[in-house]
Amino acid sequence: MDVDGRVEAWAFLQLVPGLSTDALVTLLKTFGGPIAVRDASRATLSRCVSGPIATAIRKGPESAQLERTLAWLATAGHALVAWDDADYPAALLAVADPPPAFYYVGRRDLLNRPALAVVGSRNATAEGIGNAEAFATALSLAGFTIVSGLSGGVDAAAHRGGLAAAASSIAVVGTGLDRIHPPGNRALAERLAREGGIVSEFALGTAPLAANFPRRNRLISGLCQGVLIVEATLTSGALGTARLAGAQGREVFAIPGSIHSPFSKGSHRLIKEGAKLVETVDDVLDELRHRPGVVPGPSGNPAGTHATVVVPSGPGRERVR
Repeated sequence: MDVDGRVEAWAFLQLVPGLSTDALVTLLKTFGGPIAVRDASRATLSRCVSGPIATAIRKGPESAQLERTLAWLATAGHALVAWDDADYPAALLAVADPPPAFYYVGRRDLLNRPALAVVGSRNATAEGIGNAEAFATALSLAGFTIVSGLSGGVDAAAHRGGLAAAASSIAVVGTGLDRIHPPGNRALAERLAREGGIVSEFALGTAPLAANFPRRNRLISGLCQGVLIVEATLTSGALGTARLAGAQGREVFAIPGSIHSPFSKGSHRLIKEGAKLVETVDDVLDELRHRPGVVPGPSGNPAGTHATVVVPSGPGRERVR
């Protein structure tokens, strides 16, 4: 499959070292699209951005890295979804720092469906894993695509539950999409690629660096109407996702547990801070004023249509066509 010129230009800009989102926004506003930015002269670029950034764009990314990325994008089912794609998730445009583009494997029709994040401890109890899968299945049956982070424990159970019903599941990962972390989730990742979706803002080859996982959490919450915490210790990354959700204006839900279990401490703290206590799926559906409806099945992997230009400029950002 050929990679069209617009996607190739986005891939080029994504890989330019040091090109910040703010600088890219300025360039897109000025030049109107990624091809024009990529092809502009250094002198022209320097009118909008610093000299070193203009030089970096003219030099371009490492050729081997760009070639590897374009080869990956040429594979069926692989995509780079950018601000000027009509199916770029509308929910992400409302968060403070959406990625200008992200790499994606799977069903693009899921990207703008109603979604709910289900997250929690990697070392969850058997009860927590059972709750995560059961709630995710029920929420998927009700029409919510289940979003989680493809970690072990609660995340993996949430994905399995989402995949068990029509609304399916999307994983947001902290590595390049050519890597699976943890390796034990390979079969689950392969199923998500076929039946759901996997999102990464990180370049191919990116290792599972510790700093990447807190960063990806803003996308987990940003894609969703709310976040359900199943089990979490006081140091769990799931609490960070919950707090990001609150800052983004999303609903936060938490399942309580035993006062003696460390895996309940995080959920109990969130409830004290105002999270909605959840005992049944109806607690979530009622809070979101959502009633189950018919969820369409897979529609293949259509290439998204695209807009003329997109200018995200802060909270409440709008797509400009």
